[in-house]
Amino acid sequence: MNHVVIHTDGACKGNPGPGGWGVRLQSGQHVHELFGGELGTTNNRMELTAVIEGLKALKRPCQVTLYLDSEYVRKGITEWIHGWKAKGWRTASKQPVKNVELWQALDHVVSSAGHRIEWRWVKGHAGDPGNERADALANQGVDKVLQR
Repeated sequence: MNHVVIHTDGACKGNPGPGGWGVRLQSGQHVHELFGGELGTTNNRMELTAVIEGLKALKRPCQVTLYLDSEYVRKGITEWIHGWKAKGWRTASKQPVKNVELWQALDHVVSSAGHRIEWRWVKGHAGDPGNERADALANQGVDKVLQR
């Protein structure tokens, strides 16, 4: 099983507002970068989209170390999602889960692709080279949608 290191980040100019997502994938010396964006979105939606797009870019089951600076996404996928699913995609306070379609997409890619994923939180804007690159890519995504 190939080992892939993924760094993801989301960015938003205003929250909500135009946003972008960025992904840096590395396996050995091979590096692949992705980015995109949306006009009316939130930072959390872009963080989720970055992780989904990063995992979807993998063509076969991999051992993944995924670095992200979003505790919302990390805790959501490792802790909260099990309860949400058991409660029909509702929170502990019985409210609908925000961004449910993205959580469902992430759940699908995580459960169906056969990856072994280690989720690692990294402090954003603290000098981690992979996180800084993912942030730069996310900002390219914002710039791209603003130029349309």
